Amino acid sequence: MSEVNVGPASSFTDPGRKVFEVGGQEVGVFLLGGEFYAWENRCPHLDGPACQGRLLPLATEAVNDDRTSRGREFSKEHMNIVCPWHGMEFDIRTGRHPTNQAIRLRKVPVRVERGEIYVTLRG
Repeated sequence: MSEVNVGPASSFTDPGRKVFEVGGQEVGVFLLGGEFYAWENRCPHLDGPACQGRLLPLATEAVNDDRTSRGREFSKEHMNIVCPWHGMEFDIRTGRHPTNQAIRLRKVPVRVERGEIYVTLRG
C-alpha cells in the first residue's frame, strides 16, 4: 500500500468532491460536513464511474399518520453519489446503497495532515 498526497484540503467546497487518478487507480475524494471520505471510482453494478455522478440528498417518501403520502422529502443528513451510468446511489459517508446494504463502494483510506489530503492506495 502506498500513501499519496492529492492536494490541499482548502481546495474543496463542502459538500464537494474531486476525482483523482493516482498510480493507475481512480479515487473520488469527498468533503461533507467537514469530514473527508474517499472511494474507488468504480460502481459495483457495472464498473461505471460512480464518483463522477451527481451529488443529491437522499429522497424519501413523507407519509402522514393516515398513511397517505405528502410527497417526496429530501434528507438534510444523507447525501448520495448517483452513478452516471445507471443511477445506482451510494451514501457518501458509508459508500452503501440506500436499500441494499450489501451493495457498496470500495473504501479508500483518507486523512488530512497539516491541511493536505492523503489517500492510501492498494498495492
